[in-house]
Amino acid sequence: MTNPSPAISARNLTLTLGSADAPVDILRGIDLDIEQGEVVALLGPSGSGKSSLMAVLSGLERASGGSLTVAGQNFTDLDEDGLAAARRGRIGIVLQAFHLLPTMTAAENVATPMEIAGAGDAAPRAKAELEAVGLGHRIGHYPTQLSGGEQQRVAIARAIAPRPTLIFADEPTGNLDAHTGEEIVDLLFKRRNETGATLLIITHDRKLAEKCERVLTMADGVIVSDTKLEAQAAE
Repeated sequence: MTNPSPAISARNLTLTLGSADAPVDILRGIDLDIEQGEVVALLGPSGSGKSSLMAVLSGLERASGGSLTVAGQNFTDLDEDGLAAARRGRIGIVLQAFHLLPTMTAAENVATPMEIAGAGDAAPRAKAELEAVGLGHRIGHYPTQLSGGEQQRVAIARAIAPRPTLIFADEPTGNLDAHTGEEIVDLLFKRRNETGATLLIITHDRKLAEKCERVLTMADGVIVSDTKLEAQAAE
């Protein structure tokens, strides 16, 4: 029996921003494999390249060089439109800033990306996902009528409703108080466990990192350590 292909496979991945006269090397040769279904934490100081790596791995940013395969798709030669198409339905993203559309209700915020992707059952799926994250009573509310924790629950529902094979979360509790943050982390892990998706979380919180199966640490645009936490993975 052969092992399934990795959810993410990167070789000598680079990202250079700025001008030709003053280039800034953000990612400096990333080699990384993440297996399907793994739960991975990405640590590192501000400016180490964590968010940039997530942006490239999730298709929000094009790499400058190297090779990258994500969810069975070769991201290496895709343009922005191609990356957007490759993300659709395969990749869910939860950001620290919730990025909810203020003129849409919770249900509409969750349903709209699925509608754009052509899902015929977007509305009932959005309702079911909001109920799953404990917001069945807030479906018709607008973001300004929701607390920070509730807005993040909507963002999680929006990311998970299409049943992506990959979920990226960039400091998902950064704008929340400690108690609400813990609830959001528990919810994110619960929903991920129910779908079996691969989960990559950027965090400064080592307690959160210890809930993961594997911890990557970045510094100066490279991965400097890669640690398996098998005991925690079984929890």
